[in-house]
Amino acid sequence: MHQHHDTITKQTRGQGCCDISRDVAAFVAESGVQNGLLTLLIQHTSASLTIQENADPDVQLDLTAALDRLAPESNRLYRHSAEGPDDMPAHIKSALTDTSLSIPVMDGRLRLGTWQGIYILEHRRHGHERSIACHIMGE
Repeated sequence: MHQHHDTITKQTRGQGCCDISRDVAAFVAESGVQNGLLTLLIQHTSASLTIQENADPDVQLDLTAALDRLAPESNRLYRHSAEGPDDMPAHIKSALTDTSLSIPVMDGRLRLGTWQGIYILEHRRHGHERSIACHIMGE
């Protein structure tokens, strides 16, 4: 059994989806693992990870809009506002989505579906540097 770990650091542009599929695929290739399991963990509480459609960008826009409806910015709704009005909604959105993902690796490649990509969901209005802990185990 072989293990490999590293951190992917990515600058987001503000609220929305940031595709990290190529970065993750490069990590898998670098690991040398042909068959195994990849785990990704975003090391933040105001951003999250998702596997989502990569063909139609409207899907990503609609996903962001839906999360905004579930956790809108409002000074009257939340107690926590130390980092601005977008901070507490970002924490709620992160809690509703995924902070970690497990993805099978077969024949040295991510076993994603045809129309799937891996994304950081940035829940804050402004861009941030985000770190994703990556760990792969396999043969």
